[in-house]
Amino acid sequence: MSGAAVEIDRAALPDTAAFRRLVAEPCQPVVIRGAVAGWPLAEAVKDGAALRDYLARFDAGHPVEAFVGDPAIAGRYHYTDDLAGFNFRRERMALGEAVARITKPGEATESIYAGSLPTEIFLPGFAGDNALPFAPAGVSPRLWIGHASTIACHYDMLDNIACVVAGERRFTLYPPDAIGDLYVGPIDHTMAGQPVALAAEAPLGDPRYPRFEHAAARAITVDLGPGDALYMPKLWWHRVEARGRLNLLVNYWWDAFPVGPNQPFVTLLLAMSAIAARPAPERAAWAAWFDHYAFRPDGHPLAHLPEERHGVLGDSPENMKMLRAQAMRMLRGG
Repeated sequence: MSGAAVEIDRAALPDTAAFRRLVAEPCQPVVIRGAVAGWPLAEAVKDGAALRDYLARFDAGHPVEAFVGDPAIAGRYHYTDDLAGFNFRRERMALGEAVARITKPGEATESIYAGSLPTEIFLPGFAGDNALPFAPAGVSPRLWIGHASTIACHYDMLDNIACVVAGERRFTLYPPDAIGDLYVGPIDHTMAGQPVALAAEAPLGDPRYPRFEHAAARAITVDLGPGDALYMPKLWWHRVEARGRLNLLVNYWWDAFPVGPNQPFVTLLLAMSAIAARPAPERAAWAAWFDHYAFRPDGHPLAHLPEERHGVLGDSPENMKMLRAQAMRMLRGG
């Protein structure tokens, strides 16, 4: 049983302020229909030759790394059965070659997927020609292009606007707190940087993943067509199926609510290295401290004092810098 995402009309998002208020702040997935339907790229993708010519206008000549698989994998890029390797190979090639192989007429004899290409590096000028008015200033889009594919269920550490330009995409989403029911794979042996949810790639009822049924019951399924976009808050799990002969997506990654130079995942890694192997009662004690000071289910830890007595725990950028500086001194042994 799957739920539905909130939908909002593109006309309701004239600028970044409206996007932040209506889309980002609730921290829930949101579908934006027709978000990029008017892009020049959307016209170019209607014909393979036109797309090749259009992208060639911006091509800076840098080689890309593409995933290449045999037809037998049907575009499902994943681990081998023993998790030791992968069912595809990586090839470096010119972007123009990748696009030509992907858009080659006739039946595909290979499965190719080139993704996460920063356009300011690979296609300078592209962003100006294909603007997204509600995207945060200074955030550069990335290009993803390939044959039909299935990308294993994973999360992003940043907020994400995913814009479908060609093909159809199905996103299956799971909330961040479903992590324990998803049976996540290794964090240091991955296909593209992020660990994947192994249970989401197996049949429902697989005896290896008995808790997955709880996550499946909370899944949100989103179907996007050309021109549509999906906002996904950071840490939402998503499995992506690209269903067209040619699939092209442009996405924007950024931290919608930065409070300093450090990403929260860095803190998680440090906590794992310092706490995970300690006895259960001590882990529970640290969990209480994390809740009290960081997650604050009962509000600010010094709410019982006047604000002028909150000291370094006062919520200001200057105090955040002081906390970070103290942590860095302690890590250095100072």
